[in-house]
Amino acid sequence: MHGKHVFKRELIVGVIGGSEVQERECQIAEEVGREVAKRGGILICGGETGIMEAASRGAALEGGITVGILPGFSKYEANPYIWIPIVTGMSHARNIIIVRSSDVIIAIDGGYGTLSEIAFALKLRIPVIGINTWEVSADIKKAKTAKEAVDLAFAIAHSKP
Repeated sequence: MHGKHVFKRELIVGVIGGSEVQERECQIAEEVGREVAKRGGILICGGETGIMEAASRGAALEGGITVGILPGFSKYEANPYIWIPIVTGMSHARNIIIVRSSDVIIAIDGGYGTLSEIAFALKLRIPVIGINTWEVSADIKKAKTAKEAVDLAFAIAHSKP
């Protein structure tokens, strides 16, 4: 059984973005979370506020699984919509865990932390879909809406070998 899954593993969608954002971006992130959960995907994020909390809320309200990769030393730092808090004590270095654990990344807005996650994903050839985020590479697929981003994420991830 080495290397084989006994069960079909669901798509893991990383949702990345800033902790301090405008309401418009939070609405988009919440809709992204809802769409991921509706399709049976697992949402992974940094587990804190802003885009992370909004996306987690959307997924949780649809009955989805949410995983938060936390920068600090306590699971209680997670936003209230995180089902599985992973405590790292790694500060920003936790970003690589979010990216490596994801089949595909959806970036919404974001600052330098988001930029570092995008860079990791591009370097590791993990697909990135961006909504109003950093435009640092033609490899970032652009989406205008949450539904378009999630449709693209699932299409890209399912087409990978």
